[in-house]
This record gives sequence, C-alpha cells and structure tokens, in this order.
Amino acid sequence: MDLGKDSGIVKVRYYWYGEQDEVLVEQDDSTATGTIVAPVAMIGSVEQEPAFGGLLYVPHDTIGPMRLLAVAEISRGRLGTRSVFDEVIVSVTPPTALTAIDFETEKPLQLGRAGQSSAFGHVDSMGKVFELPVVGDFADGITRRIGSPASGTSYESSSPEVIKVLPGGLLRIVGNGKATIIVANRGKQASLDIDVNVNDEPNQPPIADAGTNKSVKSGSRVKLSGLKSRDPEGEALYYSWSQIRGSKVPLLDANNSEASFLAPAVSEARTYRFKLRVTDKKGADSVPALVDVTVEP
Repeated sequence: MDLGKDSGIVKVRYYWYGEQDEVLVEQDDSTATGTIVAPVAMIGSVEQEPAFGGLLYVPHDTIGPMRLLAVAEISRGRLGTRSVFDEVIVSVTPPTALTAIDFETEKPLQLGRAGQSSAFGHVDSMGKVFELPVVGDFADGITRRIGSPASGTSYESSSPEVIKVLPGGLLRIVGNGKATIIVANRGKQASLDIDVNVNDEPNQPPIADAGTNKSVKSGSRVKLSGLKSRDPEGEALYYSWSQIRGSKVPLLDANNSEASFLAPAVSEARTYRFKLRVTDKKGADSVPALVDVTVEP
C-alpha cells in the first residue's frame, strides 16, 4: 500500500504464511478458530512509528520460504471499506542445527486394505497422491515442519514401482508391495516403511490444466478454467480449486471445472495465484497445476 495514494487507511494487518499454504484470512481476530490458518502477527495503526508498521517477529517454528502478507483496510465513508494488500517472500533459516527427522504417522505406514481405509483423509487407491507429515527436531528445542523441499528436504523411494516420488515432496501410489521412503535434510536422514495393498486395477493418473496466466482489471469477473484437464482413460474428473497467493478472495464454484471470483480493487498491479487438482473416479490424483491472475487498477 502507498500512503501517498491510499488515503483513509484505518489499519494494516500482517500475516505469516508458508509459501504454498492456502490463503484463508477472513477476519482479524487472532483468537479465532476454524477457517483461520494464520493468526494476525501485528495490527498497524497511524499512531505507530513508522505509521502502520513496527517490530514484526518471525514465527519461531517456521523454516524455508514464508510469505509476509499485509492487508490494509481503507475507509470509503458511507461506502464502507475496501482492502488492498502487498506481500513479500522471506527465506527463514533456523538459528540452530537440525538434530533428528521424524514422521507424524503410524510406523510402518499401511495404505489400503491391509491398514486403514483412508490415509490422511483420502481413500487409498492406485494413483493416489499424498504428502508425508515430516518434522525436524532442532537444537533449540523447537520442532518444525520440514516436508517441503523448499525447506531443504529431499525424498527417495527404495521401490519406485510401489511409491513414486513426485516434485514438491509429493508421493504417488503406483503399485502394491513394500517401499521405504528415505528423507534427508541438513545432513540428517530418516526412513519410513510403507506397505501398500490397494485395488490393483490399472489406472493412469489424470492431468490438471489450470489455464494460462492472465491480467484483468479491478471489478471484473474472473473465470478460472480447468476444462483442458484430462484423464488418459477418458473418465470424468473431480475438481478442487484453492487460492495460495494474494489476499483472500471469495472463490465461487471451487469444486467445478470452472471457478470464478470478483477482481478486488488494487492501487497497483497485484498477483493472485490459484491451484487446481483433479481426481478421477478411481481415486487417482493429478499433480497440482498453478495459474496466476494479475489484477490491475
């Protein structure tokens, strides 16, 4: 926000997010629960020095790329208020050494009929994509989530014909049998044995296509299209859209092939990023596809 252009600023709220976290800021109550995933780190007012700013602490349990999102509330008199935002990427490095890596899951992990019927909220099936909840214990006594490769974590599968490693720290079930996933970060390693016993009906995973990046004007209705997504076997697809960059916008039809939102008012060009994942009828997932929408004044 520009104090020279954006007159009438009432307050500025600051939030910390992981770079790929879903954006769910809907109110400024740091004690709120439910859809709030990031509490307000600071609320800036005109009385502060500098105005609407101040000392902002980096969350102690973070690591890797973090987004610092600032949302300014601007008064429009009888017309109410509007919001503008800005954000930067901050690379966070813990001040102490990594001492151990662990997995917040059952050990060994059973996927399919031999174990739980659903892993991490998803029905286990051939082609299912999932993430492991990987954490690191550090010398300062703090446990940090290090599942993202952006935090320095790498993955290796002992049996790629059972569990395949995908970009972004994602894993895909591709066959039945046993596999060991080896995770490494900062010179430390840990391994997790996985036993897969799912329906072995052949199934090629679908491919998500979120469309091309676009620029739009404030106030316009923006359509996000996943119509070019496809399944190799020609099966119907289930769609899931989410927002991972920019201040939160109400996203309509987030579970349809085409979603939409109203481009908010901005003082200068701002980028909103959306993620699309598609799933076929047999439960196989795509790798997420991303699309950027730049909103201009």
